[in-house]
Amino acid sequence: MIVGYSYLRSVPSFSVGSQIKARSFILLIRTTSPLFGVSLSDIHPSFPSNSRLIVKSDIMASGLSATPLKKINLVRIAHVYYKHKNINEAKKFAEDFGFAQTAEVGKKTYYRGYGTEPFVICLEASNEDEFGGAAFVVESMEDLMQAAKTLPNECKATEIYDLSDAPGGGKCVTFYDPVDGFPFHLVYGQTPVEARDVDFPIVRFNFPKEKNRGANEFQRFKKRPAPVHKLGHFGVCVTDFAKCYDFYTKYFNFFPSELVHNDEGVNKTVFFRLNRGNDLVDHHCFFFFEGPKMHVHHSSFETHDFDTQVLGHDWLRHQGYKNCWGVGRHVMGSQIFDYWFDPSGFILEHYVDGDLLDMREPTHNTKAAPDNLHVWGPEVPATFLQ
Repeated sequence: MIVGYSYLRSVPSFSVGSQIKARSFILLIRTTSPLFGVSLSDIHPSFPSNSRLIVKSDIMASGLSATPLKKINLVRIAHVYYKHKNINEAKKFAEDFGFAQTAEVGKKTYYRGYGTEPFVICLEASNEDEFGGAAFVVESMEDLMQAAKTLPNECKATEIYDLSDAPGGGKCVTFYDPVDGFPFHLVYGQTPVEARDVDFPIVRFNFPKEKNRGANEFQRFKKRPAPVHKLGHFGVCVTDFAKCYDFYTKYFNFFPSELVHNDEGVNKTVFFRLNRGNDLVDHHCFFFFEGPKMHVHHSSFETHDFDTQVLGHDWLRHQGYKNCWGVGRHVMGSQIFDYWFDPSGFILEHYVDGDLLDMREPTHNTKAAPDNLHVWGPEVPATFLQ
């Protein structure tokens, strides 16, 4: 595990976040394990993916400290917040998308999935259509206290406060992205709810050489919205990729499952998973890419299986909502995807069949290209990554 690095040979005019043109650098690496298969882009995204890594010496021999910054440990993504000018239309879409209303407090309406999270999305009546941030569960109260006290001043982290009106209760710290200022929430101590039974049919597939359905058994489905299980991930467009990457990997246990670089070899997109050691986690729970103006890209919610997803697709289509992209199959993460615009223009995704990874899987480095986004499905909309 790399816990830090410094330069043994300086690079003229280099600063973190700048574009690197040289092909070789000599670095002093702080590491707790041997460096097998490590590239410069694994150490910092500003290094071109085709740069050559020359390890000059081990940091342990130098007498320098190898103690890394203690990170705030995140366990899973929990819920997202959106503000809407037309709250009634937003609430109607939420029901058609497959959320189940669980509470209404003042201007806020909370919706759950059929899993154990007390809520997965909160819609708030507002004078503006606005993304209100995503929330992650932290591992301990100590992590919450660390966030309140040690995040950089530009994050404007709040003190710990009670989620007194929210389903599940608990404690929260809110901070603001140090580059673009969008809110980010950390929660602890929420009370789980009992999973809902949403009456999925038992599906047995008959393949050409493997028949799993008995004689006179049928596949029958009910037309309805696709019930949401949980929030899987969210993504944003940021204005300074390298600075955001530095922040989120320095202070949190985010780990890059995928780094996507441009023609010059400079990374511009990351798909983060959580470093939970040997525990299996979703391929990504948070992603961002660089663009001229910050905005939320989409929030993605897991549903049961492909039939459920496509039944939900047809339900939304018949209700007159606008499809953004789908149905198709992603490459990075492997999910079957289906993106929809809500009445305020925000993008929400249904997904199924995503990859699960642990920390044995290294970072994958990929050049940006349309074919890297999906293996089948409609062509990528021209505006999808704007």
